[in-house]
Amino acid sequence: MVIVGAAIVRNGRLLAQQRAWPADHAGQWELPGGRVEDGESDEAALARECLEELDVAVTVGGRVGDDVPLPKGKVLRIYAASLVGAGDEPRAVEHEDVRWISPRELDDLDWLPADRVLLPALRTLLASP
Repeated sequence: MVIVGAAIVRNGRLLAQQRAWPADHAGQWELPGGRVEDGESDEAALARECLEELDVAVTVGGRVGDDVPLPKGKVLRIYAASLVGAGDEPRAVEHEDVRWISPRELDDLDWLPADRVLLPALRTLLASP
């Protein structure tokens, strides 16, 4: 099973969201995304998840980093993404909070373990023009 995540960058900042549940991960940070359903492409799943979790439409770009193995044979796959509407502001629909973070702030957040593995790739993404 594939779990997709969106590395949404705007003005040199990355969008992160803070989990509200389950209890053992509440308060930790992650990239937006979720499970790829049967018959769904990674890109379609990511667009759907961003609409459900953030109430925004995104354009999905290229891969960011390598696949990250997850428990029970799952894999986390991250894609670069951008907001479709210039004035759209993501909101925490299913999460505690959303925040735009600078490259300097990447290490300050309590990331979920799988997302923490991706911090070097996210730094590279943020450094690119």
